[in-house]
Amino acid sequence: MKIALMDSGTGLLAAAAVMRRLRPDADLVLSSDPDGMPWGPRTPEDVTAHALAVARSAAAHHPDALIVACNTASVHALPALRAALEPGIPVIGTVPAIKPAAAGGGPVAIWATPATTGSPYQRDLIERFGRGVEVTGVPCPGLADAVQAADEAAIDDAIAAAAARTPRGLRSVVLGCTHYELVAERIRAALQQPGAPALVLYGSAEAVAAQALRRIGAEPAPAAAPTGALSVLLSGRPAGLPAEALAFAEGRLLAEGRTDLAPGAPAGGSARADGVAAAVRR
Repeated sequence: MKIALMDSGTGLLAAAAVMRRLRPDADLVLSSDPDGMPWGPRTPEDVTAHALAVARSAAAHHPDALIVACNTASVHALPALRAALEPGIPVIGTVPAIKPAAAGGGPVAIWATPATTGSPYQRDLIERFGRGVEVTGVPCPGLADAVQAADEAAIDDAIAAAAARTPRGLRSVVLGCTHYELVAERIRAALQQPGAPALVLYGSAEAVAAQALRRIGAEPAPAAAPTGALSVLLSGRPAGLPAEALAFAEGRLLAEGRTDLAPGAPAGGSARADGVAAAVRR
């Protein structure tokens, strides 16, 4: 079994680490675009062109499924990716987990990139799945870039700035960018109020990994030791995991061939110990 994951950068690490836990025997292909990132400021047409190039690099390795572990690419490029690759390669997209967060009750905040916050796409999701719950979009300028660069000070500054724009008394927060899942526990620490119920963070890694297995008719089969190979493509070039990826425990887990990733509690401070759910685009 071979599963490919694509993103502009390191945002794919969370889903890849979950997939390693669910199927240690699966070969993983991680395809990203350091030469072309960030994708967020690009036009939809430009995002689609870059996403297709990254996907085709992954498809050349003949995976059984491709996970689009990127909210921006899922929003703008998913139809083009499916037209190019399906039915030969099932393509699984990612959307912010507004539906399960709203189902859990409000108030809810959605942390996302400035381009996504307030976009017609996000407004439509809120209107369709908000179910009368109070939902606040919180733009997080610089956070994805800081995570991509593994810049600890910039990550802290971006989280603090976004936390200052986030309403008090939240029940849950939707992580609307896959990069944010790598620093989810730091986000939780910035938002959790003393004496308040534990804040629930909603990400995508668990759901998209599980959906990829369902699409190819496979079941989770965790084992003590991984046997699957890891291939890395950086703007189409074979490479090792970049240093930025190794700054996060998910990246180190993949590089070291480990599987010690507890369900619902991804490694490296991105644990969603109080609950996680996600949305996928089939």
